[in-house]
Amino acid sequence: MTDVAVIGGGPAGLSAALFAAKNGLDTVVFDTDETWMHKAHLFNYLGIRSLGGDEFMTIARGQTEDRGAELREQQVTGVESTDDGFTVTTDDGDHEARYVVFATGAKKDLAEELGCEKNDNDTVDVDLSMETSIEGAYATGAMVRDQEWQAVISAGDGAAAALDILSKEKGEHYHDFDVPDDVPPLRDEEA
Repeated sequence: MTDVAVIGGGPAGLSAALFAAKNGLDTVVFDTDETWMHKAHLFNYLGIRSLGGDEFMTIARGQTEDRGAELREQQVTGVESTDDGFTVTTDDGDHEARYVVFATGAKKDLAEELGCEKNDNDTVDVDLSMETSIEGAYATGAMVRDQEWQAVISAGDGAAAALDILSKEKGEHYHDFDVPDDVPPLRDEEA
């Protein structure tokens, strides 16, 4: 069983996967790589002066894999609650996970089918940690924010979801703060 299944590989999904995987949780991202980021050019993303969306996605995907997340190019067709977490159904079969993070942009259908409550403005209702009304299910980005669709906001949502999952797993409030001496080598540097 996977610890964290992330559905969607844009800034929110990759941010959630990065935080979860780098902190020891078995993490899988299911994505079709059809994010709007491929049409973007970033001038307003903190730390990036000017970067095309395709290049941003290549860097973000590589960074997430470098820290241990598995990226699968698979379409998710359903998510169901189980006694131990969730079953994520893809075109390749069923996958079990203890937590699920919805990072599918404005597409809310999977979260709605799972039974996540919605707000009056037709967005998925979440708490400050991005957890939905279904325990262990998180929603991020455009599906939870009415008209606030920015990559940097979505990345923060993904990080908030992952930190809440890590806090639950560790049994105490968890901070992810690295200093230079703590940074492990990248996959390419290990060989």
